[in-house]
Amino acid sequence: MFFDIPDRLMPGHPHPLGASYDGTGVNFAVFSASAEKVELCMFDAAGRKELARLPLPDCTDEVWCGYLPEAGPGLQYGYRAYGPYDPPRGYRFNHHKLLLDPYARLLSGPLRWTDALFGYRIGSSRGDLSFDRRDSAAAMPKAVVVEDLFNWGDDRRPRVPWPNTVIYEAHVRGISMLRDDLRPDLRGTFTALANPRFIEHLHKLGITTIELMPVQAFLQDHFLLQRGLRNYWGYSPLSFFAPEPGYLSGGGLNDMRFAVRRLHAAGIEIILDVVYNHTGSGNELGPTICFRGLDNVSYFRLMPGNERHYIDETGCGNTLNISHPRVLQLVLDSLRYWAESFHIDGFRFDLGATLGREGTGFDPGAGFFDAILQDPVLSRLKLISEPWDVGLGGYQLGNHPPRFAEWNDKYRDCVRQFWRGDSGQRAELAQRLSGSADLFDRRHRKPWASVNFVTSHDGFSLQDLVSYAQKHNEANGEDNNDGHNENYSANWGAEGPADDPAIRELRDRVKRAMLATLLLAQGTPMLLAGDEFGRTQRGSNNAYCQDNDISWVDWAAAHTPEGQALIDYVGRLAALRHEFTALQSHAFRHGQEIAPGVKDIAWFDEQGQGLSEEAWQNPEARALAVQRASVSAAGEVEMVLMFINGGHEAMRFGFPLPAVKWYLLVDSAVPGAEVRVVEEPAVEVQGRSVVVLANRRPRA
Repeated sequence: MFFDIPDRLMPGHPHPLGASYDGTGVNFAVFSASAEKVELCMFDAAGRKELARLPLPDCTDEVWCGYLPEAGPGLQYGYRAYGPYDPPRGYRFNHHKLLLDPYARLLSGPLRWTDALFGYRIGSSRGDLSFDRRDSAAAMPKAVVVEDLFNWGDDRRPRVPWPNTVIYEAHVRGISMLRDDLRPDLRGTFTALANPRFIEHLHKLGITTIELMPVQAFLQDHFLLQRGLRNYWGYSPLSFFAPEPGYLSGGGLNDMRFAVRRLHAAGIEIILDVVYNHTGSGNELGPTICFRGLDNVSYFRLMPGNERHYIDETGCGNTLNISHPRVLQLVLDSLRYWAESFHIDGFRFDLGATLGREGTGFDPGAGFFDAILQDPVLSRLKLISEPWDVGLGGYQLGNHPPRFAEWNDKYRDCVRQFWRGDSGQRAELAQRLSGSADLFDRRHRKPWASVNFVTSHDGFSLQDLVSYAQKHNEANGEDNNDGHNENYSANWGAEGPADDPAIRELRDRVKRAMLATLLLAQGTPMLLAGDEFGRTQRGSNNAYCQDNDISWVDWAAAHTPEGQALIDYVGRLAALRHEFTALQSHAFRHGQEIAPGVKDIAWFDEQGQGLSEEAWQNPEARALAVQRASVSAAGEVEMVLMFINGGHEAMRFGFPLPAVKWYLLVDSAVPGAEVRVVEEPAVEVQGRSVVVLANRRPRA
């Protein structure tokens, strides 16, 4: 140990919470309204031997605190909390269990599963009502005192306007594990995100914003380890402030900061997918790791009148009690830490509906939303919600407050069904392509509030969406019973990989059509990493536990002629979106005339005629043309026309009035075709294809 441990701690300060190094010592502060005593436990450099237990000498405003002089960065520690063990009333104190600091900035290593982690005696006839006296310290990761030292230089947030945003959803580990151009020790880490080749790839795709799946330290679930599997996705939080240790390489916390700085220098934003709706400790039968042992009745939502059990609106065994002011503070402090100490540009909130729950259910005016929207730091960042949970009234798409964007699963399902050939989808597709105004055009929200996606981490990849009619999750060890059963997918003639050239060509055509409707729709497009070159998960639509080549992005596919062609195609679509204002999401369009005979948005059939009410209701119609227009600052009218053929056979599309000179920019059936002037009175659009035209050439 690098300093002499005193017999007692000096009086400390109740704020800030966590372990704060001031140059001469460390202040420790931890909230617990119900504890009778809290001890600070210190460990050797290996985190194995407990060197001392010192009671925190003071409790002010329900915050226990103490000051340890001469201590500094590198000190490993945890807490023990004393109080009643009375599960029927919600109290689960057990001082034999070492507890993580909820504000821990760095963890010494992973949790090691053992029965000693549980506050009750495993196997006891009294179940979780029993009391376990085994010490859990040997199995617990330790919190590590850190000092924030990093030279940010002239780092600046790119602050990409929402209407220009194109999101790329990626997994820190999975995006680089199969990169053979990286050193093995750097694969799967933050450092790999800063690699110039990866940044060049994002630029080629027109990506402005990378959304990282959970990077906050997460639990390796016991039931998965018993099956020889791992928690890959990371939606099982262990610490809200500490990065996942496995994503760090030699530079510790600064690995992540370096990656952020490099991405910012390239003009790319970083959004974190964050999980504040529950913890990885599960229900009342789960381990005592942190919150359960510190103050169970404050941190979690418990069943009224039967506080032994947890309210579970997340499907993960517990629900954090965000309506408690100290728990809300924890979340806000965590968000602000990532924003200020790591320069993160925004957040995507997993099961965001849970965070907006008050006593009466979901409320767009809930304290969580109000606290973020008035915060001078957080309110200026990109904020995205997954607008549902599994509780009663948990589907809240379109009901979040202004400044929040939302994942739009209605867009996902409609686009999949339309291109699969399902009936009755034409009118629905029109709504989704126009920013889902039926859901978001209220309270002066903008079309960018709809985060459009065809695929995400949860479900099929784009390649699998056109290759499998059924899910294939056998590797998860649940007899293929997990994952969604209805994926609105089609295999187009063969289940899985196909050698038949006709099947392969049709699959590629459908993929390109889906990508065109994604990148050229109003709203904010989100692309799943690897979809740009045909990544497959071999039919798995629930690869949450597959930390292997099922989930990892196979970059070999990017170097094939087919992969390169699809990358070029995606980049071309994104470039059009970035260049043509008419394709962006500045405001909802409602068919207002902006020039003689030209509306900001107009819909036509294949004859170039406006659609009647009766035509909109035709369930078998597969043809749709949409024209969007805007006026530049110089008074020039910019028009973009999309011909969409969701049928199997080719179809000729005529042009709507007024007659203008049209340039064919993209034909998804012939993705490499050059831009050309259209001389003919009509354009043939192949089955399941999109043709994009404009009244001028692209400048780029």
